[in-house]
Amino acid sequence: MVEGWEWDDTLFAGAAPYYARGRLPYAPGLADALAGALRLDGTGRLLDVGCGPGTLALGLADRFAETVGLDADAAMVAEAARSAARAGLAGRTRWVHARAEQLPHGLGVFDVIAFAQSFHWMDREPVAVTARAMLRPGGTLVHLADWKSEPLPAEPAPLPHPPVPQPAIDALVRRHLGPVRRAGRGVLPHGTPGGESRVYARAGLLGPERLVVPGGQALERDADQVVAGVLSLSSSAPHLFGAGLPAFEAELRALLREFSPSGRFSVRQPGSEAVLWRRPGG
Repeated sequence: MVEGWEWDDTLFAGAAPYYARGRLPYAPGLADALAGALRLDGTGRLLDVGCGPGTLALGLADRFAETVGLDADAAMVAEAARSAARAGLAGRTRWVHARAEQLPHGLGVFDVIAFAQSFHWMDREPVAVTARAMLRPGGTLVHLADWKSEPLPAEPAPLPHPPVPQPAIDALVRRHLGPVRRAGRGVLPHGTPGGESRVYARAGLLGPERLVVPGGQALERDADQVVAGVLSLSSSAPHLFGAGLPAFEAELRALLREFSPSGRFSVRQPGSEAVLWRRPGG
């Protein structure tokens, strides 16, 4: 955990309805790339730790006999269950409201355990040790994130709409919430921790093996999606604004109209990087 900061259950309070609409998708082809690298054949079990509204778990559910998503936010778990039902996947998915620190939580053994942009919120050392114990021998832990070092093309194709004005949005958030990054009931002046590779190695996992799925495609976003993306973040979750949330949203929408009167924006699809760690044996 970050020194001087403690997790609390307001971290993503109110963000669940915005998450699926506001967050950018994983790179196209990620599910197929993982299926190939992990030799998935429709059998076995997947555990997605910090599953949010089920984005990754639902994208992989047809590659496993059973998929379990676990999240500390009850509203996220409820969103995931609704999405699974709409997709016809309720019979092969299970959603658990619990913190990663409560594992193994009676969930059994898994072939694959995934942390998709979630590990940094956890008490990482004991969670990694527990995850290793919950993997079958030869099983794989997948740490998934945006590909931070993706090279830009020398002459990228022009985008059809203005880019999302992220610096202006960040400034608006700071004006409402203060200059230090908020996180639940606390603050994170230095952001979330890195160095997860050292944590996984100390837990006795073998790796890393890196699997990269490039992005770069032009995506169109409307103003509603941009607003949802802002409100899906822990640093600007709805509860942080309190009674000032309607005023913030009105200012945000006015800012977006200033940068794009049509209400349309273009962004580049981020690539995805999956770092694979194996439990010895098998």
